[in-house]
Parts: sequence; C-alpha cells; structure tokens
Amino acid sequence: MSTTAHSNQASGIRPAAPRDDNFLLLLGKRVRELRARRGLTRRAAAQEAAVSERHLAQLESGEGNISIVLLRRIAAALNVSLAELFAPEIEEPVEKRLIQRFLERLPAHRLEDIAFRLMRDFSHEETTRRMRIALIGLRGAGKSTLGLKLAQERNVPFIELDREIEKETGMPLAEIFSLYGQSGYRAIEKRTLERVFNEFERAVISVGGGIVSEKETYDYLLAHCYTIWIKAQPEEHMSRVIAQGDFRAMAGSDRAMEDLRRILESREPLYRQADMHLDTSGNSVEESFARLKSALDTNLP
Repeated sequence: MSTTAHSNQASGIRPAAPRDDNFLLLLGKRVRELRARRGLTRRAAAQEAAVSERHLAQLESGEGNISIVLLRRIAAALNVSLAELFAPEIEEPVEKRLIQRFLERLPAHRLEDIAFRLMRDFSHEETTRRMRIALIGLRGAGKSTLGLKLAQERNVPFIELDREIEKETGMPLAEIFSLYGQSGYRAIEKRTLERVFNEFERAVISVGGGIVSEKETYDYLLAHCYTIWIKAQPEEHMSRVIAQGDFRAMAGSDRAMEDLRRILESREPLYRQADMHLDTSGNSVEESFARLKSALDTNLP
C-alpha cells in the first residue's frame, strides 16, 4: 500500500466516489435511446416491462434510483441484456443503425433467410463462391445457350448438371426417375453437385429447373455459386422447348401451357433468391448475352 493511501486510510479519508447523479443521467439517456431505437412509446415500453410509466419517466430523466429487478424487466422489454443498459454509447455509422432498426422490426421467420444471405454475400468464402456461375430456371429460358457462350467468353468449363447426373448413373434422366423416383433423383442430384464443386473451382453450370424444390440442395447451390435466374414468358418457354423437340414432362398433356404457368408461379419465389435475374423474353441470343455480360461486369468485377 502506498504512503498516501495508508495516510488517507489512517486519517479516515476515502477516495471520492463517482457522482450518483451523473450515473443516473447517463443510464436514463441510454434507456431513452434504446427505447427510441425499438420504436416504442414510453407507455408501450412500460407496459411491456410491467413497470409504471411514472417509474420509467423518472428513470429516463435521471431522477429514479430504480431497483435492479425493474431494470432487468426494462432491459428485456428493450430486447437488450442488462449489461447493455450500462454500456457507454459509441457513435455508430448511420447505416449500421438503420440496419439494426430494420432487423428489430423484421418478423422472426425472416431472420434465418437474412442471416443466410449475409453469410453468403459477406463471408470469407464469398470470393470462391463467385468463381462459379450457376444458371437456374425452367428449360427453354436459354440456360444452355447462354451458359456455353459465357463459359467460352470466360475460358472456363461449361457443365450441364443433367448430363453429369447421367454420367454419374450411366442412364438417362427418364430412367433414373423411373427407377428411383423423385426423392432418389434428388439425392443423386445433390451428390453430383458436390462432386462437380470438388472438381471445378471455376465453371459455368447449367442446373435443372427443379433443383429449387429441394431446399437443402438449393441452399448448397446458393452457398457455392453466384446464381442467375434465366427467365422468359411462358409462351417463349414453350415455343423454345418445342423447337428443340424436347417435350419431356409436358408430353401428351392437353394442358401443357396451364401446367407451365402453374410451375412458374409456384417456383418464382424460390428462383428470386438467385443473385441476379435475366429475362430473355423478346430478345435474340446475342441481345440476351450482351445484357448478361454487362450485368456480370457490374456485379462480378
């Protein structure tokens, strides 16, 4: 112990304590700011915390020496920890505050999707993800034609996942569906996709339109590729498929167009999760490819 401290102790002098009124003023300011950030009126915050509005008003004005139990209730109402009530306020960029307010108002069921997108777009693996480009959408949109041109332009392999699945199993797609059914096919599709990613660090990949229906596989694709939804009007989808002589799932159906519209409508929210959308309706291959290149030059510099 120092001589001064010993002397002070001997003489009965104690170190000056922090001023209580300053502490209460800072605590009240902190509570007021946190309440405003959540968009709560004083009455609403008091009701949620099960404290009287008068108690809360006194606390926010720096006059109320409120109990720790009531402080804990107020912290819960403000959706912060008790420790955060006492944390010094650090000036944050306005963008960060806007994001925080947006997240606080977001329904709970949307948070998982937002978290996934943030991890996908800003994680350390983002650079690797953008080295592969995957084209998704229904057949007839132009995935294979544009994908091949894009791969040639970028001097990377062009991979059609359907063809890789056929190589993996040694049988055509129709036979795979016949033998293993939808669930069996989707398992093979996931396994083949994993192999392709392990083999190719850079590539342009054309993916079957139904992959979005299998959440685990689609999430895996989104996490490992920069995805582009190639879309078109239903009539153009149909005319292009007919021109290719490929009617597969639509064969023999008198309600082919209605079925196509229904499929497009049901899958659209899933396709919209892609990083980029390209509508090829009414455009030639050259026009669509020029737009694709321009968009990629902007989004994948």
